Amino acid sequence: MLSKSCIYGLRASIYIALHDDEDGYVSIRSIADELDISFHFLTKILQHLTEGGIMKSYRGPSGGIRLARPASAVTLLDIVEILEGEEYFRACILGLPGCGKENPCPLHEDWARTRKRVRAMFEKARLDKLAKAVAGGRIRLADVPAKVAR
Repeated sequence: MLSKSCIYGLRASIYIALHDDEDGYVSIRSIADELDISFHFLTKILQHLTEGGIMKSYRGPSGGIRLARPASAVTLLDIVEILEGEEYFRACILGLPGCGKENPCPLHEDWARTRKRVRAMFEKARLDKLAKAVAGGRIRLADVPAKVAR
């Protein structure tokens, strides 16, 4: 139900948290290659996250992208709200205008309960914990396990 942009943004953000350090930037090319995402598409996604204050970018031969704040301070909800918009958790699942308690769509009640749980899950999930799980081999970000630099 998330857009491809958002899915790639979430995966890339976890990858960046995994490889982020105090001084360096992660190459966007390496992220695209490791996660099998189009470089140009990923660049646009990361530009939105930079504009939203999640990332910082640096141009040049040693340039790339990094988190703008500690990974422990970034939730998946932060990323979803930037890439999908804050309306994502209020909108009708069927796209009907005016959907609400007084004029519900066929899925309104079920979606209202589900979106609350999904929002809570995204709000609880922090980049630092997800990056640690990837580093520990418990979860993956791509078809082929990402190379861990640490």
